[in-house]
Amino acid sequence: MIPRSTYRLQFHEGFTFDDALRIVPYLQDLGISHIYASPLTQARKGSTHGYDVTDPTRISADLGGEEGLRRLVAALRERNMGLILDIVPNHMAASLENGWWADMLEHGQGSDYTRFFDIDWSRHGGRIFLPFLGDPLSEVIEQGQLRLAEQDGRPVLRLYDEQNYPVAAGTLREGDVAATLAAQHYTLAWWRRGHDELNWRRFFSISELAGLRIEAPEVFEAVHRLPLRLYREGLIDGLRIDHVDGLTDPAAYLKRLRGELDALDGARETGPAWLIVEKILGPGETLPAEWPVDGTTGYEFMDQVSQLLHDPAAEEPLTQRWAELSGRPSYFEAEELLARRQMLHWEFTAQFEACIEQAVDLSRHSPSTARYSRAAWARAVETVLLLFPVYRTYGTGETAPDGDRKVREQIAARLESASPPGEAVLGRLILDWLAGTGPAAEQAAPFVARFQQLSAPIAAKAVEDTAFYRYGRLISRNDVGFDANRFSASIETFHGWQQDRAAHWPNSMLTTATHDHKRGEDTRARLYAVTALAEDWIAASRQWLDRLPGADRVDAGDLYMLLQAVFGAWPGADADMGRFNARVQKYARKALREAKLRSSWTAPDEDYEAAVSAVLESLLVSGVGAGIRQDINAFVACLAPQEHVRAMAQMFLRNTCPGVPDLYRGAALPDRSLVDPDNRRPVNFDLRERLLEEGGSRQQTLIRDLLHLRRTHPGPFMGSYDPVRVEGAHASGLIAFTRGHGDDRLLMVCAITPGPDGAVPSFASGNTEAWRGTRLTSLGRSVAELGENLLTDDPPCGVWTLKHA
Repeated sequence: MIPRSTYRLQFHEGFTFDDALRIVPYLQDLGISHIYASPLTQARKGSTHGYDVTDPTRISADLGGEEGLRRLVAALRERNMGLILDIVPNHMAASLENGWWADMLEHGQGSDYTRFFDIDWSRHGGRIFLPFLGDPLSEVIEQGQLRLAEQDGRPVLRLYDEQNYPVAAGTLREGDVAATLAAQHYTLAWWRRGHDELNWRRFFSISELAGLRIEAPEVFEAVHRLPLRLYREGLIDGLRIDHVDGLTDPAAYLKRLRGELDALDGARETGPAWLIVEKILGPGETLPAEWPVDGTTGYEFMDQVSQLLHDPAAEEPLTQRWAELSGRPSYFEAEELLARRQMLHWEFTAQFEACIEQAVDLSRHSPSTARYSRAAWARAVETVLLLFPVYRTYGTGETAPDGDRKVREQIAARLESASPPGEAVLGRLILDWLAGTGPAAEQAAPFVARFQQLSAPIAAKAVEDTAFYRYGRLISRNDVGFDANRFSASIETFHGWQQDRAAHWPNSMLTTATHDHKRGEDTRARLYAVTALAEDWIAASRQWLDRLPGADRVDAGDLYMLLQAVFGAWPGADADMGRFNARVQKYARKALREAKLRSSWTAPDEDYEAAVSAVLESLLVSGVGAGIRQDINAFVACLAPQEHVRAMAQMFLRNTCPGVPDLYRGAALPDRSLVDPDNRRPVNFDLRERLLEEGGSRQQTLIRDLLHLRRTHPGPFMGSYDPVRVEGAHASGLIAFTRGHGDDRLLMVCAITPGPDGAVPSFASGNTEAWRGTRLTSLGRSVAELGENLLTDDPPCGVWTLKHA
């Protein structure tokens, strides 16, 4: 069934089914129809997110097991609510806790689970390469950190006194660790060799997560046995598919999954299942029309709202300021290209080499392609990967969907200038193979699969996990799924996006916060507000940086980006700055290491990180930073009307545009979080329940009013989205549209900037003077004449009925 609204919960040992059970009444009062749960199957011990699955066939005992899940669902059903489940078909934990993985390590290619994982057995002598050692193997053995031991009467190789690697039958070499290891179906190696020598597909560059071959029927059946049973028994109403772009053939996978779900609908009272995919859409990209899904998890909507709420006039001065201060590229495109090239050679060498080998093998099937050298094919594969404007295409080697054509054309148009002289022809051949054509196309499937499963993680690591931490024009435009090349969008453009969603994906998820976001909704909203006073921000931030002790020992670009994060998350004049400093310090460490410019996870520069830490501490908690803190408080207060309007508009649009609105855990109160783990801190639900019982905060009230409106007026929210043209004094700062069909329509009007007088607009009944001269011209009415509001007075938003208009 299609949810009316969802509420994302992150389950782990510290937040179990019983914890969720206690907040069900609160969620019902807010107007939520479904809990949208993080993965619930057994994960690695201590997992905080559930994506490191160790057993997809059972509900996590750490969360309360299936019995606990059934109690939670029973409470939801009593209130006509339901559950949406997040599942992980792309990967599992490469851990000894994973029985499938451990069996394969013990039995090698003789294991029943050999085909479950995406492994190239032709490398490393048919052994699985495990880059999990803190030092080179010889040093680990010499230090006694890898030794022979026993577990349950069987020999094992014990690593670091805590991990017991299996020893295959008949391979024990008494007293000789190195010889015993050499006889296994796996080899242990120094972690630094992983990027270059891994012979199995992993999730992005995380060697603790091993890629699954979900396209194999037995793997599909094993991984989906549990969620399909839960759906058949009425415990869940739909599925969220994690990282669909990691799969070999997403279209075929989704077709089979939808077929399995549809076949079970007869055993249920409601249906069909809501099926959404985690999919980041690139600039101009649309979800493949042939996918039998209800839509995405809503990253593109978050990007659209963000663009709408940035003042376009701020783009030029902020761009110029960033380039002058940092010495780095003015525009994001150049930063992304550099990051793509670096990630390809720094973290994906093994997958890159495997892709090249597939290209060379394919080229040997035709004289017209066999003439080129391996080095030439390597350059061609690299060039096409660097030019990719989206995460991936969806060809199978035999065919390709029509939606891929535009992507291939974009790349083809740039090949000549990006390729070495005379080698653009190789790039065009690669594009032909991706299209299901070209020489020996019938042999192209292995290469196409390898290429497409490489292009997606390259894009993710280069953009989300590298360039977003390097490019600091304004970091509110650097978030998961965002097109950082675009700074803002007009109201007309935003209307067009929503009309398209209403026409093609009306049941897609709408979100403005996720467990993966870089900044919470209100952190971003404050930075959106900066664009209204860009010159003032530039002058003020310049003074703050100039006055900070130790700033001369830190890169100016790094410090400016960190200052933006601090300002966006600023907790207020009466806050515990010691606690805030601790949060910011953790964020700064992660940001510096993700940027990979002056420090990194691979080779941390602790001296540089300490210098950054000292500057931040001076700013946030020391006496010398007191004056700057006062100035920041004053600037935050000055921006308050701009921030408030944008924060409320973001919330209003999420709950009124076409789609299913999702509310991230705890975000019914101001969310000034930073990137994980900051955005996964414990939520004080007792406070939220008490506030709602007492009438609710402004955010809670708006969410509750809009979600209850969706419940009492379902028809308009399933209908069209029609822009309403606004003229008059407030026109540039108002967005208006209707939802519905025929005479059953609702009019939505929302301010996206304060009024000309700088005040927060209000649509309260009787407030006619403020709206004199502002007309909804396509309806032939003035705002002042609209009459009673369906909602309580929630500036700056209003909803009216238009029946019989």
